[in-house]
Amino acid sequence: MAVMLVRVCVTVALLFSVLGSQALDLLRATATSGDPPPTPMVHCWCSSYPNVTLCSWPQPSHSPPTHYIATYSERHRHTSTKLCHLIPPGSSSSALTSSPSSSSQQLWHCHLPDLKLLTDYIINITAVHSAGSSSHLTSFMLEDIVKPDPPVDVRVSPHNAKNLLVQWSSPPTWTSLDIFPLKYQIRYQWENRGIPQSVNLGPFENTKADLKGLMPGRVYQFQVCAKDMLGLGRCSDWSSPVTITVPKTKP
Repeated sequence: MAVMLVRVCVTVALLFSVLGSQALDLLRATATSGDPPPTPMVHCWCSSYPNVTLCSWPQPSHSPPTHYIATYSERHRHTSTKLCHLIPPGSSSSALTSSPSSSSQQLWHCHLPDLKLLTDYIINITAVHSAGSSSHLTSFMLEDIVKPDPPVDVRVSPHNAKNLLVQWSSPPTWTSLDIFPLKYQIRYQWENRGIPQSVNLGPFENTKADLKGLMPGRVYQFQVCAKDMLGLGRCSDWSSPVTITVPKTKP
């Protein structure tokens, strides 16, 4: 009981600091029994450095109606706490780019605009429903969470005997390509006597590559990922796969 009251008090203080009197409407139904909402499992990434940063977390199933408060602030400065723009599951908001999760979960997102470079931030996602509240608190620096969206329009075509030409386009959501260029990796996979094989190539600075020495008649699957040219953050998820059979050479 004491722990629950502490959680509620902390949540009330946070709500009043950013929402004022609206906090009463949000917490009016908070009870002193039952289980609090599960702690949000939050993942943050920057899909277009340095302008587009999002955080996401799954909407819990079999849970009472849950409200979220998402705030962020600079870690080492006494600056005001800001509200993160919440994007409910299924929203078509223009701030929402691709999600890092390929699962069928319903995801909440929040958009963090105008973050500073080389600055530590703290983000607090608090879930509130009729049985109490729970919070996820984490810190990050923008440069550590860079993760572009996958390349698009991957094309693979025969190019001379035993060669394939792989081409692709940069992710359209990476809006500062001229200032912050990308580099790319190619992954191709095949089976040899039922055993999966895989090769990673790169990095490539262009959006095409001529691959040599592939086996005629063999089926290959190709994918491409994108990463910031300076190596910030992580490579994107792999693009949608493209499958091609290497043409057999004429006798």
